[in-house]
Amino acid sequence: MNRSGTLIRPDCSIRYEVAGSGPALVFAHGVGGNHLSWWQQLAHFAPRHTCVAFSHRGFMPSSPVPGETAPDGFADDLAALLEELKLEEVRLVAQSMGGWTCLEYTLRHPAKVRALVMASTSGRIDYKQLRGPGAAEIAQWVQQSPKTAADLEARGILTATGERMAAEQPAAALLYRQISQLTPAEFRTAARVRIMQQRTQSPEVLKQLKIPVLFLAGDEDCVYPSAAGPELAALAPRGQAVRLPRAAHSVYFERPVEFNQIVGDFLSKT
Repeated sequence: MNRSGTLIRPDCSIRYEVAGSGPALVFAHGVGGNHLSWWQQLAHFAPRHTCVAFSHRGFMPSSPVPGETAPDGFADDLAALLEELKLEEVRLVAQSMGGWTCLEYTLRHPAKVRALVMASTSGRIDYKQLRGPGAAEIAQWVQQSPKTAADLEARGILTATGERMAAEQPAAALLYRQISQLTPAEFRTAARVRIMQQRTQSPEVLKQLKIPVLFLAGDEDCVYPSAAGPELAALAPRGQAVRLPRAAHSVYFERPVEFNQIVGDFLSKT
C-alpha cells in the first residue's frame, strides 16, 4: 500500500505518506527535515512494515503555523494521524525534534505503542539532570558543543549534518540542506526555541515505560550528547542504547545502512 494524504486538523493540515504493508512503523522528523527525510528508511522497511512518514505542523508541505507554538500540538497531531489511518498499534521512530512528539505520545498512550526508537534525542527530558556514570562526559559535551557548532556554522556546515558528512558525502549533505530549506528558516528557528523551552522533564519519567526503547546516537553529534543514551536507557525498564562512531546528529541520513540494521534488529525483537 503506497499513498499520500493530508490530515485536516482544526488549525492546520498535516501532510503524510504511507508505504508498504505489515506492522505499523511511524517516522517523526527533526527540525531540519520533513516527511521526505526518511526516504532511505521507507525504501528499507516498507517490504515488512506499513511505514508512515509525516511533516510536522508548520514544516512544508504541511500548512504554515506560528513556530512559537507549533511544537505544542505535535503529540496531538500524531494521535489524530494514527486515528485517521486506523492504526491501533504502532512502533515509533523519532529523530531529534521528533522525540518531543513520540515520547510525549508514548507517555500519553502507552497501550498503543509497541516500541520506541529515540534517535539523537531525549525529547522533553532534560539530560542535564542525569547523574549516572556518564554525567561527566555529558557535562564536558555541554561545555564543548557550542564551540564545535559555531565552528561548523562559520564554515557553512550544518550542525545537523556535521563535518564528516560534508566531507565524505557532499551530495547527501546538499540534499539534507535542500530538504531543510523547504521550510522557512524563521519558522525552524522559532520551533527550535520552543522545544528547548520544553526540555524540562525529569529522566525519571522513563521508568513508566514498559515497552522496548532504543536510544541511538552518533558519537560526533554536537546537537545532542550521545553519552546521554546509555544513561537514559538505564532508566527505562526495557531500555537499550547504541552509540555509533564516525556519525553526527543525523545518523539515519548519514549512515542509513547501519541505522536501518540497528533499528531493524531492535524491532525484530518486539
